[in-house]
Amino acid sequence: MKLKAKIFLLAIVPFMAAIAGIAFGVRHQATALASAQHDTTQSAYLASKEIELRHYVDLATSAIKPLYDEAGENARDDAILRSRALAMLEKMDFGQDGYFFVYDMHGRSLMHPREPDLVGRDLWTLRDPAGSLTIQQLIAAAAQGGGYVRYVWHRPSTGKLAPKLGYVVPLPRWGWMVGTGIYLDDVDTTLARIDQRASSDIEHTMLWIGAIALAGLCVIAVCALVLNVSEYRSADAKLKRLAQQVVESQENERARLSRELHDGISQMLVSVKLLLESALARFELSEPRVQPAEAALSTGIGRLGDALREVRRISHALRPSMLDDLGLAAALEQLTRELSAQGHLAIGFTHVTHDHAAHLPDTVKTALFRIAQEALTNIFRHAHATEAAVSLDVSASRVTLSISDDGRGFDVERVQADARAGVGLRNMRERLEALGGDLRLDSRPGHTIVTASVPIFARKALPIDMQANQS
Repeated sequence: MKLKAKIFLLAIVPFMAAIAGIAFGVRHQATALASAQHDTTQSAYLASKEIELRHYVDLATSAIKPLYDEAGENARDDAILRSRALAMLEKMDFGQDGYFFVYDMHGRSLMHPREPDLVGRDLWTLRDPAGSLTIQQLIAAAAQGGGYVRYVWHRPSTGKLAPKLGYVVPLPRWGWMVGTGIYLDDVDTTLARIDQRASSDIEHTMLWIGAIALAGLCVIAVCALVLNVSEYRSADAKLKRLAQQVVESQENERARLSRELHDGISQMLVSVKLLLESALARFELSEPRVQPAEAALSTGIGRLGDALREVRRISHALRPSMLDDLGLAAALEQLTRELSAQGHLAIGFTHVTHDHAAHLPDTVKTALFRIAQEALTNIFRHAHATEAAVSLDVSASRVTLSISDDGRGFDVERVQADARAGVGLRNMRERLEALGGDLRLDSRPGHTIVTASVPIFARKALPIDMQANQS
């Protein structure tokens, strides 16, 4: 695994582990808090309902208290008072499903305003769907002086069984149990809404944590991308500097070899040639003359002259001394003359210098000369052209070199895409990119132009007369 991938994983894995831990902890705490809130709300709600039920029953017993206190030993009067009390309780209600009920202590229904068909029936053995003895539980709570009982009963508004919380008190002298109740499905609905809201809040919190995690991943990815791009740019810049150093080293080595050939081997060959020519002259003046020796010596002198010219040509090709001594324009003009003299290709040269033209650094001169050399060599070998032109334009901030010909042209896109066919063009482009310049190509049958342009920032512009002295 690459180092970048390891660094990326070292950033991602702890971050995701931390986010997962935070999400688990938040969800666990939120769930526990919602459960505690549910229990607290349920307890508080039921406590308030218990107080409310007790208050209702107190109101009911207070309403019939005068009748209850008036009851005596007269059975007829006592029955009338009981009937009046039942009538009063039957008329009292609080809401659609809030009513009072009365049973005797043996389980017989005495009054039920919502289910009158139960009145007079013995419900002592009545059981709910779970098998609990409902009326017996209510009577048992009343027998203890009053209390609360949870049971299941038909809800009048819906006609369905629903959980109910009842509160009952006894009327001992009449042998009654008076009570009321509230249905708990409303409580359950309220608690379900609270639980749903809490669950929704937890989900929203999880979504926020997920969004934060995603944003963090995006930030890490962007940072990694920026780091990768910066490293790529740094590596590319280093590679370009290295390539430039290699080119400079090659040029320096070529210059050294050119000097060695010109100043060393060339001078030695010239000295040998002079000695041989002196020997040939003596042979010609001596008597008797040795014709075979003179012919052999003359042939050797001719071949030595050819070798001397070849050494000078190689020395010039490696690094033309005119480029360093007289400048780029003179070197390009000499190059066009030499190539024109080698064959059928006529090459023209144009040099334009503007006011306050910039002084060309050595790196720029070398790069443009090599580009012209490469382009003209390609024209000479492949273009089948009859005419070519080289133009050098030097201004205060930019130097532009153009090489054109009337050859058969080439497919620019195909040559640039072919790694084997576009080596020369790629070398030109790399030389210019190292100097901040650009290369433009335009080719069609009968007209091809290669334009190299380089900005000049190295030195301030010099007056034209000083440039003439330097170039």
